[in-house]
Amino acid sequence: MLTIVKHPLIEVKLDIMRDENTKAKEFREALEEIASLMSFEVFKDIKTHETEEIIKTPTGIELHKHRLDKKIILAPILRAGIGMVDGVRKMIPTARTGHIGIFRDEETLLPHEYYFKLPKVENPLVVVIDPMLATGGSAIDAISAVKKRGYTDIRLMCLVGVPQGVKAVQTAHPDVNIYLASLDEKLNEKGYILPGLGDAGDRIFGTK
Repeated sequence: MLTIVKHPLIEVKLDIMRDENTKAKEFREALEEIASLMSFEVFKDIKTHETEEIIKTPTGIELHKHRLDKKIILAPILRAGIGMVDGVRKMIPTARTGHIGIFRDEETLLPHEYYFKLPKVENPLVVVIDPMLATGGSAIDAISAVKKRGYTDIRLMCLVGVPQGVKAVQTAHPDVNIYLASLDEKLNEKGYILPGLGDAGDRIFGTK
């Protein structure tokens, strides 16, 4: 299933990120804020349960504290995925974080895994995170790597994608729900999203 997370605040902040004149600091802030806003949709079906822990309101009423039924693991694809993690974690402070290292060969556009580490949690929801869903190669490999380690409940959270990348992920992993803030038009001859927002990693970390 593909979900495009629509919200006026996301549209405004995405314009900031698309602007070539936006500096790294403002780019990072907008990305983090969009990730927070997207979290409401990505996790809206997670159920909660009452615990034995009691909280007391300022009016003197005692209530049972609620907790999420699912343990959450955030799995950003290095390096650009890191830029979205804090935005999600602001909404879910109890979420644990792993890292998946995959780089794309600029000639072949094929992904290569060089690092993988996720927290050891029983039956968690793993959210693979990457700002860009272009060819889909990195996302497919990242999800495959997660499945290979025995995880089964997986979602993919990206900022911007194109139909080609979405179709590739859906074909390879039809059981994984995809969440985007925007479905852009297409890829150019170099594999970059159009209109897109440039190289997310470079813009996040100011390396260009």
